[in-house]
Amino acid sequence: MARRAHTNVSAKSKSMSLEEQLGQLFRQKGVTIATAESCTGGLLAGRITDVAGSSAYLVGGVVSYSNDAKIGLLGVNHVALEEFGAVSEEVSRQMARGARERLGSAVGISITGVAGPDGGSAEKPVGLTWIGMSDVKGDRAERFVWESDRAGNREASVQAALKMLIEWAEGQ
Repeated sequence: MARRAHTNVSAKSKSMSLEEQLGQLFRQKGVTIATAESCTGGLLAGRITDVAGSSAYLVGGVVSYSNDAKIGLLGVNHVALEEFGAVSEEVSRQMARGARERLGSAVGISITGVAGPDGGSAEKPVGLTWIGMSDVKGDRAERFVWESDRAGNREASVQAALKMLIEWAEGQ
C-alpha cells in the first residue's frame, strides 16, 4: 500500500505572481495603467493581461519600437530623441507621460532599452534599460543594466516594471 504524503498548503501560502499582486492592488485602489514599450515589444502588457479581469485596470498599451512611433503615438519630443537617444532617462519619462496622458490612465509606465544581442555601445551597453513612470504628481525613471541574453534582459525589464507599479500602487 502506497503512502500519500500529507501537505498542508493553503491557498494563502502559495505566492502570487507579480502580475497577480499588481492586479489585486490596482483593483483595490481603483487606479489604471497605460504602458509604453520599446525593447520589450508588448511583453509587459501581455503579462498584465495574463491575469483575468485586467481590463478593470489596464487601459491600453503602445509598442513604439521606432522613433517615429515614439513621436507620433506617445508625443516624445524629437529633440530629446536626437539629443539623448531612444534609450535614455528623458525619453523613458516622455514615453510614460505620453502613455498616461494619451490613454487617460492614473499611471503610465515605459520601458526602453538595448535588449541585445546587438545594438550596444560603450555608452549604452547591451542590457541597458530605462523604465519611466508618470502620474499626476510627476515623472521619474530608473536605470538598469541587465547581464543576460535578449530574452533574459526583456524579462528582467518586465519584472522590474511590475515591481515599480506595485510600489506605486501601494503608495496610493
